[in-house]
Amino acid sequence: MKVYKVLNNNVVVTLDAKGKELILTGRGIGFKKREGDLIDSNLIEKKFSLDDKNTVSKFSELLSQIPLEVLTTSEIIINHAKQFIEGNLQDSIYISLTDHIYSAIERHKHGFDIPNGFLWEIKKFYPKEFKIGLYALSVIKERLAIELPEDEAGFITFHIINAQLDGTMPNVVNMTNIMREILNIVKYHFNFEYDESCLSYQRFVTHLKFFAHRILNQQSQTQQDASLYEIIRQKYQEAYLCTKQIDLHLIQQYQHPLSDDDSLYLTIHIERLRTELKNS
Repeated sequence: MKVYKVLNNNVVVTLDAKGKELILTGRGIGFKKREGDLIDSNLIEKKFSLDDKNTVSKFSELLSQIPLEVLTTSEIIINHAKQFIEGNLQDSIYISLTDHIYSAIERHKHGFDIPNGFLWEIKKFYPKEFKIGLYALSVIKERLAIELPEDEAGFITFHIINAQLDGTMPNVVNMTNIMREILNIVKYHFNFEYDESCLSYQRFVTHLKFFAHRILNQQSQTQQDASLYEIIRQKYQEAYLCTKQIDLHLIQQYQHPLSDDDSLYLTIHIERLRTELKNS
């Protein structure tokens, strides 16, 4: 392999047989190298092959500015995350998470840690991803000798969720806001406290994740039989009244009225939750 571009002493770009850019990292791999020079394969520690050309360009630019140790730490965290989440992570996480970790470390060194106003919700709504965030803090502490606060585990969680959804960070924040607002409406409508170990609560939270994501991406639910909606509306009247409160809130705050299908599924989940908490 030959050098196509030198980013710094530890990062170079080469081309594969199809002319696709590969990012190679390794201590000293780019030292005194120029375009066209042969690459010492013994110095290659990691190879990155990213599908999107724009992502490759942004990642290359980022790698030219950060220490190799931060990149390696970020990759360990990403590989760990891939083992424990369903579906794929978008390539963009290599940029967003690596950049975030580097920025968080620099802020921490100067005493400027940022509090995470969503930490409580992150722990409750995304427990699996939050465990990955906590794992990330332990890896950062072990490899980089920096002990970041728990708030950073929450921010790392957001990046993981974002890479799953292929959205943007504001969308993940807004999604969490919608979930919190709906859970509060249900809670105060029925005047109960949630039991987070309750299966119906966990199912409801899972449903709200996808529901909030659809709202923010202007996606509609699959059309169901209108007669089923009418049956549910009549059978679960108290839960349906709560759903109408949610509908009014979403119209006022997000200009997004509930479709009959959204109302149907929300009513079913709310009724299951109400019944289980009532009988517990």
